[in-house]
Amino acid sequence: MGSGHWSTDVYAARQSYQAANGISAFAYSDGGATTVHPDLDPRGVTVRESRDSADHPESLAIAVLFDVTGSMGTVPRTLQTKLPDLLGLLLRKGYAADPHILFGAVGDATCDRAPLQVGQFEADNRMDDDLAKILIEGGGGGQMRESYELAMYFMARHTAIDCFEKRGKRGYLFMIGDELAYPKIKRREVAKILGEDLPADVPVAGLVRELQRMWDVYFIIPEGGYHSGKPELRDFWRDLFGQNVLYLDDPGAVCETIALTVGLGEDAIDLAEGLGHLAEAGSAAGPSVSRALARLDGRVPAATSPAPPGLGRPAASRTTRL
Repeated sequence: MGSGHWSTDVYAARQSYQAANGISAFAYSDGGATTVHPDLDPRGVTVRESRDSADHPESLAIAVLFDVTGSMGTVPRTLQTKLPDLLGLLLRKGYAADPHILFGAVGDATCDRAPLQVGQFEADNRMDDDLAKILIEGGGGGQMRESYELAMYFMARHTAIDCFEKRGKRGYLFMIGDELAYPKIKRREVAKILGEDLPADVPVAGLVRELQRMWDVYFIIPEGGYHSGKPELRDFWRDLFGQNVLYLDDPGAVCETIALTVGLGEDAIDLAEGLGHLAEAGSAAGPSVSRALARLDGRVPAATSPAPPGLGRPAASRTTRL
């Protein structure tokens, strides 16, 4: 997947039509759906692919998976309204020449109707179609855990991306949420949700090492979530991903944060340049994005910006030798 080109005009026309006819941008979920949309169902999926093509010879895989339970249900709606901003920064500002974006969603495998939803890698307006098919659960299990580990398992073992396979460059994986993962990928849940047999449960810590071979992983914690301020949440994700855990005090700035993170990772910009691009575009997200990404910008002096407890692990290099 990943052919074609994004068109803001097509997006705007669709938005106008939906507004004029009272159609929700999330018509599948808001229309009363109770199961995963067939196009986003991970069961039986061998692989989601990001491949080079004549349209996109230097593809860069970017995956965005978000919690759709409880207070996090607003995140996909924010992403959908700001897709043109995200693509504008990635493409027009040269952060990534040929981005392929996959959207997905995470719930709780112990109780939710849609514990994992995974779209395709897309380069054109079909990425908006995938967002429209997401089932926004609400609810949640109430135990401060969601099945992020299933999402990580899928991304580690069921994706194939040319940026890594051909050029030794890892893709970008963003997870957005305010809860913990379960400590193990349970073989019975993999069988039920993915239709795959595992010989045994897989500890999350071991899976993370496998995942990071192919993906540069970030966990974004938006302020205002039920558990976003709890120390155990911070400690859990920092232990897994170090400084790549990003606190975002404005949940509405998710798209801008993703775009500038990619720009920084690709050495296309420094943070000051990226914030200038936001201001140029009329975005008010700059201060929030600056606070979230300050430690990813190599220009921040360690002496004036000491690492908070638990942030000692450095980010891994962007390029991995095959």
